[in-house]
Amino acid sequence: MEAPTPPAVPPAADDDLGVPVSQKIRERLKAARERFHANDNIAAFIEPGELPLLQAEVESKLQDVLTSMVIDTESDHNTRETARRVAKMYLQEVFRGRYVAMPQVTEFPNVERLNELMIVGPITVRSACSHHMCPIIGRVWIGVLPNEHSNLIGLSKYARLADWVMSRPQIQEEAVARLADLLQERVQPDGLAIVMEADHFCMQWRGVKDTDSKMINSVMRGSFLKDPNLRREFLALLSKNNA
Repeated sequence: MEAPTPPAVPPAADDDLGVPVSQKIRERLKAARERFHANDNIAAFIEPGELPLLQAEVESKLQDVLTSMVIDTESDHNTRETARRVAKMYLQEVFRGRYVAMPQVTEFPNVERLNELMIVGPITVRSACSHHMCPIIGRVWIGVLPNEHSNLIGLSKYARLADWVMSRPQIQEEAVARLADLLQERVQPDGLAIVMEADHFCMQWRGVKDTDSKMINSVMRGSFLKDPNLRREFLALLSKNNA
């Protein structure tokens, strides 16, 4: 879902000087009674010019973490710029979906009144587990059953929207449901189905260190939920594609 528009924010007063930018953003969110969980988009509450300041603040905190881990970042040339690199990676890349607005999506009317099953995928997606910040890397398939009133979007836009939703710390089940909510709102089809298969590095890199296990989950909406034949057709086409 698109982030709500925040209330107007007055210019910073003198007593705002020295207040961390993260605190200013958090106060706006609280004043608007908006949630800011790890998988929420907060772009509407970040003022122009604040994102670089937030990145600098994150860099400073990460430098403290490295220092507390007893890593000599002054003498170790490999970690001298690590705090800066990680801060940039978090805000501009792997968690970008929290801090930037939804990508623009051009919609087209369903002039030809298409009403047959369409499948998009596999789309490679990258996310991260909000429990350990370990990568989740997988593939998504999207099934759409449009109606004459549906909005049609370009193939690449499905990938862009999926990337925007997935580029946040979260658990896979919630990520797929978020993507389904967004696509249902934008396309308004009779039916929507999403299947995601992913490797979880919180299992492969730590803990049980099981490198073979994957997680597969699905969300079915509308006709896919009510019509078992349509659901079977969608899943059969996915199985044939992966054979």
